[in-house]
Amino acid sequence: MGVLTFTEEHTSEVSPARIFKASILDSHNLIPKLLPQVIKSMEFIQGNGGVGSIKQINFAQGSNLTTLKYRIDELSEDTYTYNYTVIEGDALTDKLEKITHEVKLEAAPDGGTISKVTSKYYTKGDFSLKEEDIKAGKEKVLGVYKVVDAYLVHDPNAYA
Repeated sequence: MGVLTFTEEHTSEVSPARIFKASILDSHNLIPKLLPQVIKSMEFIQGNGGVGSIKQINFAQGSNLTTLKYRIDELSEDTYTYNYTVIEGDALTDKLEKITHEVKLEAAPDGGTISKVTSKYYTKGDFSLKEEDIKAGKEKVLGVYKVVDAYLVHDPNAYA
């Protein structure tokens, strides 16, 4: 098994508290409303959203993915950290055991947010994953982030 790690950083003019509430705590409600053409639904199939809960994402018809399940490994509103593990679904090909994501939102000097995301891809056997192999997936996740961010910028009272 190999592990391939990627770290990304994004900035926003929105506060960490609002981004955390919208994109993490209430993602199951907000994201399907903002992106119905991509995400049909998001639901907890185990737990209530805390550590150990399992969330399932059901993608809209026409997507190259149908479902994805992930387990919440860490969730802290105090430190704006959120870690989760993709445990099942189309994103895990027969060559990937799991994918972990560590999200940390920090206050930027200008009052906005610096979002740091570390993703680890755990491959099976001697399979070697290249960055270009996962570029499309990373771009889709960034696209969701940008839509939520734009929504929060447009409506300064949302998730305040």
